Amino acid sequence: MCGIVGYVGSGLAKEYLLNGLETLEYRGYDSAGIATLEGESVRTTKVVGRVDHLRAEENLNPHVGSIGIGHTRWATHGGVVVKNAHPHHDQDNTFFVVHNGIIENYEELRDFLKNNGFTFYSDTDSEVVPNLISYHYKKTKDVVAAFQAAIQALRGAYALSMITPHEPESLYVAKLSSPLAIGVSEGEFFVGSDSLPIASRTQDVIFLEDGEMAILSPEGYKIVDVETKKSIKRATELIVQDTGDGELHGFEDFMSKEIHEMPQTVRAAMLGRLKSETGTIKLGGLDEVRQQLDYVDRFVVLACGTSYYAGLVGEYLIEEIAGIPVEVHQASEFRYRSEPLSRSTAVIVVSQSGETADTIAALKKLEGSGILTLGIINAPGSTLARMTDAGVYCHAGPEKAVASTKAFVAQVTVFTLIALHLSKNFKEYTSLLHELDKLPAKMEQTLKDTVTLQKLAKKYAHHRDFLFIGRRYGFPLALEGSLKLKEISYIHAEGYAGGEMKHGPLALIDSNFPTFAYAMDSSVSEKTLSNMQEIKARSG
Repeated sequence: MCGIVGYVGSGLAKEYLLNGLETLEYRGYDSAGIATLEGESVRTTKVVGRVDHLRAEENLNPHVGSIGIGHTRWATHGGVVVKNAHPHHDQDNTFFVVHNGIIENYEELRDFLKNNGFTFYSDTDSEVVPNLISYHYKKTKDVVAAFQAAIQALRGAYALSMITPHEPESLYVAKLSSPLAIGVSEGEFFVGSDSLPIASRTQDVIFLEDGEMAILSPEGYKIVDVETKKSIKRATELIVQDTGDGELHGFEDFMSKEIHEMPQTVRAAMLGRLKSETGTIKLGGLDEVRQQLDYVDRFVVLACGTSYYAGLVGEYLIEEIAGIPVEVHQASEFRYRSEPLSRSTAVIVVSQSGETADTIAALKKLEGSGILTLGIINAPGSTLARMTDAGVYCHAGPEKAVASTKAFVAQVTVFTLIALHLSKNFKEYTSLLHELDKLPAKMEQTLKDTVTLQKLAKKYAHHRDFLFIGRRYGFPLALEGSLKLKEISYIHAEGYAGGEMKHGPLALIDSNFPTFAYAMDSSVSEKTLSNMQEIKARSG
């Protein structure tokens, strides 16, 4: 998931661009770049690798402009090489664009432009955009008209930001099915894929809607409907967001830091909500839909990746504690389904960033259906937070590491609170309330045992294949464990339900294929132990 930023004002653009890109690192990326407008020319710096590499490269040839754009790329079209990094420009070096999303008709547009004498230097879909703007500008000599005409021709998803020497004090942005936020301050504007990079500069934010573009300059802003070309009036929204301090505080990396923040994350998720001394749960985010929740007889959970696995834990929790059936779907597949949902169904979307594209697309399918939608979101003011009817924030704080850790435990904590909140037999779970209260301290104790953790890591470091198994609550944890190992170490790992071992996975087990078994659930511990015996019998 790419990230884009933009700035126009009286300050040095590069300061916001570089800091903003670092804030968006949680989205994952393989290359980065910035472009700033300096007089009648545009200076571009692009690298393969991290934003700190971009900083080092920029230091060799500093940018001094007060208007600029930036981008972190996750390759979709074309390899991970500098020529494919953003910003991209047209063949005449006059229009510079950063793009998040996928242009589905880029081949058709590329052929059209080639037939009209345009040449291309990259392998990306994004490069058609500045060239298409250039094509229309040559016909109209009007930047606004050229920008509008170009984006009207695009099919797919995009969040765009553009600068050009033809309009040296203006920054152009547009969006369709990809989020874009604009921070508003006195005489300056900040653009971001979400509000997180903006939050350190201003709390006044405008969220563009699909099919809109905006023109930003130190004098003000103008929002336009791309199709009708009519101006749109939209007031700013006040967004209060924890941006974190960005410091490692003695840790080697942000993931290690965020793992050690998990106990405090659980405390924050329960703060003001769990009253263990009185045995009560208070979820203010659900107050306005309390009556509707009384008539819900089924939940559908939509999420991706780690949030999907948190949803699987939530499925067990809500069904066991509240007695309400739950289905969990990968949002990337639900968006293509035609599953009938009744008005007594409520949909829960789960997302750390609140900007997960597939989850947004899945939720859009439900617009106008009258179905109650709830969010378990970590980012206030995000697209999903604004799209849902109500919800419960995770309060995990920003996750700067690409791999989610503390957001997962926050999501599971929130699911637990929601399940208890919905329960008709709440008093049966007073012991669970007390255990929740003790949980952060137990987590801290586990994290202190670094010797055991390091011994385990050293023992298994030479293996290249791993299996994670679990039953009941242990099953989604096995899936999450295998995902973490894959995305952090690039080592092959699979997560399986323990009961599925005889249906294929056992054939792979040998002394070179270690298995981690989640056996903390006493109701299935004997069966999990049987799985472990089967594995040991095969030298696993």
